[in-house]
Amino acid sequence: MDSTAMFAMSYGVYVVSAEADGLKAGCVVNTAVQVTAEPIRMSVAVHKDNVTASVIAQAGAFTITAIDQTADMPYIGNFGFRTSDTYDKFAKYETAVSGVGSPYCPEHACAVYGCRLIDTVDVGTHYLFVGEVEQAERLSDEPPLTYAYYHSTLKGKTPPKASSYQAE
Repeated sequence: MDSTAMFAMSYGVYVVSAEADGLKAGCVVNTAVQVTAEPIRMSVAVHKDNVTASVIAQAGAFTITAIDQTADMPYIGNFGFRTSDTYDKFAKYETAVSGVGSPYCPEHACAVYGCRLIDTVDVGTHYLFVGEVEQAERLSDEPPLTYAYYHSTLKGKTPPKASSYQAE
């Protein structure tokens, strides 16, 4: 099998976040997608070892922000290359609270989606969280950050916990 064929899939770059028992958690993902139109539902894949996965399960809700092309590597690294149990990812940036009670950062985001968790599917290394969208809002007119742009222009790397990670 030619696993490099997976690089032909187009993805965006998102922050998924939640809060439970006073712990704010968030991580960068590239696998968030609208799965139905009526009702509007979205899914997001989060690595089982991420603190964010357990916080989403506890909270029963999550928020996805679509990162826009104004984002730089320090912003992406803040949410993507640290752990929420030892680092407050929301301390450096303006934080708002979505309609489902999750923290999110509107800076460098072109849209926000507040989702009530309706199902969790174990897909091996990741959980696929499915949520019904209770809030959808455009935050800016900036173009969304694609995974291709993240790699080609920002020179970003794929971390081992990413759903698209492939060992070299």
